[in-house]
Amino acid sequence: MTDKPVFEAVLSPYRSLGRAGLAVLVVLTFAVTIFHLVVFVAAGAWPVAGFFGLDLVLLYGAFWLNGRAGRAREYVRVSPTQVLVEKLTPSGRRSAFRCNPFWARFSVERHEEIGIVAMRVSERHQGGTAIGAFLNPEDKESFAAAFSSALARVHGR
Repeated sequence: MTDKPVFEAVLSPYRSLGRAGLAVLVVLTFAVTIFHLVVFVAAGAWPVAGFFGLDLVLLYGAFWLNGRAGRAREYVRVSPTQVLVEKLTPSGRRSAFRCNPFWARFSVERHEEIGIVAMRVSERHQGGTAIGAFLNPEDKESFAAAFSSALARVHGR
């Protein structure tokens, strides 16, 4: 029972537009584009049709890349015997960083106006990994406080 987690978190990028909202946006954009395309072709400006198609392809590509980036995850776990940071990239590749919690160092880089801009956990100045780079400033503050508290509990402070 000594390996019972003191702290666990799943970090993921925030996306304000869900799948349903994206579908509505794409359908509306497609409808408006087709309407304008018909108007321009009827007026004899048929070369414009290619640009309307290019706009749709670029818009779809941008939202596809944004959605793909939203699949990233970071799993953070602190127990009395180990600190584990497991990262899952949008492509599905996993990587993990493990260290002894008594040697773990949590560093936070702050900007005067923005707040936390970077967080990193390392072990005795050897290696380490960044945590929560995709989080917004408020979530970074909240995570940093909770993670620091968990490390302090494990250290017995």
